[in-house]
Amino acid sequence: MSKKIKCAVVGVGNCFAGLVQGIEYYKQHPEEEVIGIMHKEIGGYSIYDIEFVAGFDVDSKKVGMKLSDAVYAEPNKVKWMDKLSTMQDVAVMQSPRLDGVGHYVEKVVDAIQDKPEEELKEKAIKELKDKKVEILVSYLPVGADKATQFWAQVCLDTKIAMVNCMPSFIASEPKWAERFKNSQIPIIGDDIKGQVGATIVHRTMAKLCDDRGTKIEKTYQINVGGNTDFLGMKEQERLQSKKISKTESVQSQLRQRLPDEQIYVGPSDFIPFLGNTKLMFMRIEGRMWAGIPYNMEVRLEVDDKANSAGIVIDAIRLAKIALERKLGGPIEAASAYLMKHPPRQMSDPEARAELERFIKG
Repeated sequence: MSKKIKCAVVGVGNCFAGLVQGIEYYKQHPEEEVIGIMHKEIGGYSIYDIEFVAGFDVDSKKVGMKLSDAVYAEPNKVKWMDKLSTMQDVAVMQSPRLDGVGHYVEKVVDAIQDKPEEELKEKAIKELKDKKVEILVSYLPVGADKATQFWAQVCLDTKIAMVNCMPSFIASEPKWAERFKNSQIPIIGDDIKGQVGATIVHRTMAKLCDDRGTKIEKTYQINVGGNTDFLGMKEQERLQSKKISKTESVQSQLRQRLPDEQIYVGPSDFIPFLGNTKLMFMRIEGRMWAGIPYNMEVRLEVDDKANSAGIVIDAIRLAKIALERKLGGPIEAASAYLMKHPPRQMSDPEARAELERFIKG
């Protein structure tokens, strides 16, 4: 068994910065309990066995830099640690832009001049093979469907497992899922579900009301934040898959689907001074015994990047043991527990139980 899990990242943004700075935090504070993950070890691997040996981005402020420095480059806002002790010998390589930079994000991301897609693909494949990468983590922005498909194809071409953190559907799209299965390459996706995020709280509360026999009549969830994720999502046309992912995650927990006009789940606005702070406002309205109405409202405030990092740590280790077991296609239990839009939706307790069985083999 390899003692390290060699990974690559596409999208050196806030999410990735939170992940690697979190690992650095625990390295520098060994007395601290590691929280935000399922298990201290999964398949014999701890958080310290994860090693990022390659990185790709489109921002001229990051391409060519050391990966250890690029995580601090603007417009990134995660500054939990002063510096990183790892990734200092890893240079960020250029990724094709495709649809990865939206109109609003162009104002803060200085995209490097694009090169022919095939040229960049050849260089990416060479880098991944030279570095013996086993797992690619996609942190591409919402709406980057073509870019996500580009990197999914790169994974197929290089026999590298994929963790798709974003709502561009690969694991949950039957044709792509079949291609990963036929190639015996594992994929965990799609769209990361935060540790205690807006969607997990919303679906849990909706299921509670449903299981307790109330009749939910309408519900909404609105989210605001101040990082580039929310800036990019100001473009409504880039939001379609994100809204589908979040809405279906909630709808899947109900015995009877709500009519489309009675449910709204999605990002709502960009407030610059919030930075990585994400605010969620949720409301459920319904009726109980004798048709008597009730409603509940929840306000959640959370660091958006701390909320996702531990989930990705688990996904990487689960992808690694799937590779060792020569499993191909979507890893259903991991996808259902860790992602909003998996190939097969489950309740969270069911998904957790299935995942524990998967871990034990």
